[in-house]
Amino acid sequence: MNRRHCLMSAGLTLLLPRAVLAHHGWSSFDQNRPIWLEGKAAKVAWRNPHVELELALDPELKLPADLASRPLPAQSAGVDGARLLAAATLPMRRDRLWQIELAPLTRMQAWKVEEIKPGTPLGLLGFTFSGEKGDAVLRVEYLFVAGKTYGLRSSPA
Repeated sequence: MNRRHCLMSAGLTLLLPRAVLAHHGWSSFDQNRPIWLEGKAAKVAWRNPHVELELALDPELKLPADLASRPLPAQSAGVDGARLLAAATLPMRRDRLWQIELAPLTRMQAWKVEEIKPGTPLGLLGFTFSGEKGDAVLRVEYLFVAGKTYGLRSSPA
């Protein structure tokens, strides 16, 4: 019975969509080093378990001069957003295409974030893997799009 259960579990795992297998929890990311990315959405998957996209970085990526003073949603007060904005750095790696993990679809809808389409300009503050090892992946804390700011770890009030 034990062997049969293991074989069935292994078989089901192979059937899971790749996005589910690639899902990372917060513990995989270096939350002591906020990263700023800016560019245009290349590919977008507006679905659960969370919205994902590929971001083509601006060729002249730089920290915005006003980043540390940008207003943040009151709902994200549990996250020290002002500190994160002030501590933001650019990535050390030179990848021009990043995999972006946004919030779950239900939270994106609760915030009333309009569906992001390819070509949409975005600013993102988030976290990548410790030491920037592995794939170029950013888990987003704050999304800046169409003149609005969304705190993706919280839900609107």
